Amino acid sequence: MGMARIKVMVVDDSAVVRQVVAALLQEDPEIEVLCAVADPLLAMVRMKAQWPDVIVLDIEMPHMDGLTFLKKIMAERPTPVVICSTLTEKGAQTSMAALSAGAVAVITKPKIGLKQFLIDAADDLLSAVKTAAKANVKKIQVADKLNADVVLSAGDSRTAMIQTTERVVALGTSTGGTQALELVLRGLPRVCPGIVIVQHMPEKFTAEFARRLDGLCQIQVKEAQNNDRVLPGRALIAPGGKHMLLRRTGAQYFVEVTDGPLVNRHRPSVDVLFRSVSKSAGANALGVIMTGMGDDGAAGLLEMRKCGARTVAQDEESCVVYGMPKEAVKRGAVEKTLPLSAIGREIMLQLSRC
Repeated sequence: MGMARIKVMVVDDSAVVRQVVAALLQEDPEIEVLCAVADPLLAMVRMKAQWPDVIVLDIEMPHMDGLTFLKKIMAERPTPVVICSTLTEKGAQTSMAALSAGAVAVITKPKIGLKQFLIDAADDLLSAVKTAAKANVKKIQVADKLNADVVLSAGDSRTAMIQTTERVVALGTSTGGTQALELVLRGLPRVCPGIVIVQHMPEKFTAEFARRLDGLCQIQVKEAQNNDRVLPGRALIAPGGKHMLLRRTGAQYFVEVTDGPLVNRHRPSVDVLFRSVSKSAGANALGVIMTGMGDDGAAGLLEMRKCGARTVAQDEESCVVYGMPKEAVKRGAVEKTLPLSAIGREIMLQLSRC
């Protein structure tokens, strides 16, 4: 007997999208399209008869919007969801909310030339659905916020801030990373090492992602701009479509945001960031590789470890997709494997290693 095919439901109020997406998916021998329906209410009726392995979901629909439907699904029976949504400023905000609510990936669609775009993006769509089918989408429980007292007494805070001027934390993540990063960054106090982050994400989405986190966290979170300083209590997120590198002048770190070819099929690339951190920070850095598909970051994390940096991987149990951390462990790049809930504390331990 052959392997069971991935059962997919398409939910979109556009008849063109339903027709094209369903046809593209059905052509793949690994996928079976259960149905393509116009809104979540119809979807729920069909799901009573047969539950899909993956849902391809639009956001703006009549009767019930996709975000409300997603939250309902994730609360009742967590299921991998791929968002297929128009990339506008409003769409980016809503899609970010969907990723935060548990969606595995976002495929963006334009307002015009839709049919041709979906055909051109067939490989991305198929890859997203297959990745989603393997995702661990059990509900992530947000941990209590960490207080700096778990590592340092309050009386040491002034010294800690001085010490962190030469400490850097580099985080790399992909599928499932929006939720994972939110949990880690929300738990950090204002006095924490400077952080540089690559999250695989399209253009425009990173700016909205950073704004959202900035409103939730005690630390400052912003989309990186060229020459931004890496400072205690600040996290810089690489812009979608750009590489981000760490540079050093004297005792000060800053980031370089630049164009360049795709590395490991990504821009920004975790490997690019990690390599730059190994060269500019060496033993003054902590590298963390988190949930994501593929191997981006594994080679760079190994370079960091060889240069004396501490290195950590998120454990399989807490990953949505245990791809990037698994590859880093396989290559000998990882000093320590931790559950997602413990990564924030490990970041704060950097203060006591100065």
